[in-house]
Amino acid sequence: MTQHEQFVFDRSDFPELFRALQDRGYQLVGPTRRDGAIVYEDIESVEELPIGWTEEQEGGHYRLKQREDDAVFGFTVGPQSWKKFLFPPRRRLFRARKVDGRIEFQHDTEEVPKLAFIGVRSCELAAMGIQDRVFSGGEHVDPDYSRRRENTFVVAVNCGEAAATCFCESMGTGPRAEAGFDLSLTETWRRDQHYFIVESGSNAGDEILAQLPVRPAQTEECAAADEAIHHAVEQMRSGRRLNTDGLKDLLYENMEHPRWNEVADRCLACANCTMVCPTCFCSTVEDVTDLTGDHAERWRRWDSCFTGDFSYLGGTPVRSSTKSRYRQWMTHKLASWHDQFDSSGCVGCGRCITWCPVGIDLTEEAAVIRANPEPEQAAWKPTS
Repeated sequence: MTQHEQFVFDRSDFPELFRALQDRGYQLVGPTRRDGAIVYEDIESVEELPIGWTEEQEGGHYRLKQREDDAVFGFTVGPQSWKKFLFPPRRRLFRARKVDGRIEFQHDTEEVPKLAFIGVRSCELAAMGIQDRVFSGGEHVDPDYSRRRENTFVVAVNCGEAAATCFCESMGTGPRAEAGFDLSLTETWRRDQHYFIVESGSNAGDEILAQLPVRPAQTEECAAADEAIHHAVEQMRSGRRLNTDGLKDLLYENMEHPRWNEVADRCLACANCTMVCPTCFCSTVEDVTDLTGDHAERWRRWDSCFTGDFSYLGGTPVRSSTKSRYRQWMTHKLASWHDQFDSSGCVGCGRCITWCPVGIDLTEEAAVIRANPEPEQAAWKPTS
């Protein structure tokens, strides 16, 4: 078989994929229902997937609801991203203890599990690619991230429908997975047949695919899968969109736009948008010790540019106002990220819109600034 050759994989045979991955030592991680949301957790069987469920999403609104069919992947994305498995929210870096008047250091080199991600969407693949550049693409490589990434098998799922907050089509990151996966699936119905169109994207994917009961896809079966993906595209084109033409310069030229004050009046600076974002990578380190003073640990944990302490320098925060924090986040995400990493920091997953308690929508904010730009002024440029 050749990579990207398409095959039909019957829904009734879907558990065979789980068994093939488990036989190769992978711990399966996939979507499941918990606490009124679809979250990513360790799973063991197909039955743990949110079969027959979808979400209702809008700005500041998320609800699960049952579908009228038994779709395995009939939802989009919930509050979590795969980032939490590759860049854990909290991790101990090293320990130190005092022994006979000397300080001994012990670096944490925890064993990295082999994980198989089940149901990765195209926007999330793009987010993983962005984090690859952040953590592994430069001169200074994060060894923990690299080990976790190398030990991961990715099963992507092409979207057959979009949530109201999705805009990956605007960002060029979906809804079809083009690269970055080991296997990709497109869930399809045709003449009362429920099946997946599956294709491989790597040698590891070839090996797993060779173990599955698949057959070459016929032209009409591939066309049905393409039609499902096109449906998601049309939903986004008639729904939420972000015009990216000249967006970087537009934001640089409008650093004092009155819209920043208006959004600050609504923003709670709660950091929800950065916590659910699949590309945000800000972190801080904490040193803790016990009461004896003989033992200390250093931990890394997620942080956010919305917290007051994040920009605390020289006895005061650099960004003390909510206005400056939101402006920093949105401008970094959509503008200065291009200067740092040669791409946007946004993949159009819509999580920041759904999980903002007051429904702030960065596509709306960008559109307002574009429609009413400030009079010509010297554009702000990031410092090197």
